[in-house]
Amino acid sequence: LPMIDIHSHILPGLDDGSKSLEESVEMLRQAAAAGTTDIVASPHANQDYAFDPLVVERKIGELQAAAGESPQIHYGCDFHLTLENIEDALRFPGKYSIDHRGYLLVEFSDFLIPKTTDQLFARMMKVGLRPIVTHPERNQLLQRRLPELEAWVAQGAHLQVTAQSFLGRFGKTAREFAHELMGRGLVQFLASDAHDTKWRTTALAEARQYVDRRFGPEAGLRLLEENPRSVLAGVPLTPVPLPIRRKPWYAFW
Repeated sequence: LPMIDIHSHILPGLDDGSKSLEESVEMLRQAAAAGTTDIVASPHANQDYAFDPLVVERKIGELQAAAGESPQIHYGCDFHLTLENIEDALRFPGKYSIDHRGYLLVEFSDFLIPKTTDQLFARMMKVGLRPIVTHPERNQLLQRRLPELEAWVAQGAHLQVTAQSFLGRFGKTAREFAHELMGRGLVQFLASDAHDTKWRTTALAEARQYVDRRFGPEAGLRLLEENPRSVLAGVPLTPVPLPIRRKPWYAFW
């Protein structure tokens, strides 16, 4: 099944993801073998890692040349909510967004969720940015803030769950919360958030099979193909509610 992966750390030497061009090429090979046709390279922009669009574009070109045509690599950023970042993104909405078309991967700190997040998202949307909150199921603060996540989605933000969370790769709480978010119809994307070739890989096939079995094939189609395609095109998601099978998640273990 073809899949589009909107969150990965495949560019070598830019953050805590791939360490070398060889590792990056192997990550892309694993992605292609699992059915991924397109992948967003989204290096961190935070206090530890500076984000330079020109460097990102150059590394994408080098990696695509080394790895061949498939999967197609797209521009992106794993955007952290620092004051400087926020001001910069509001001034230059294309700088951090996926293929410069408005969708922005937003990563929250594990230590602080700003009380003014809804206002911040409103300001982002005003300048044409569409926030995608990354892996809320893995954030210990967001795990306890379901009403806020619901409010952000109602406001127009989106949620991206790490595909391997469903397979227990990030522990029991993350797995349970991923199911909870899916059961409430709050998840718009699954992605790999791949960092390497062994532990956090680009291979999405197993998670896709699980989601299709557990939530119905239209779930995998929506979260790994249709919605990601809208992101690459920079167009709004089709607002069709996902018919979720409402068995309690623990009935499946």
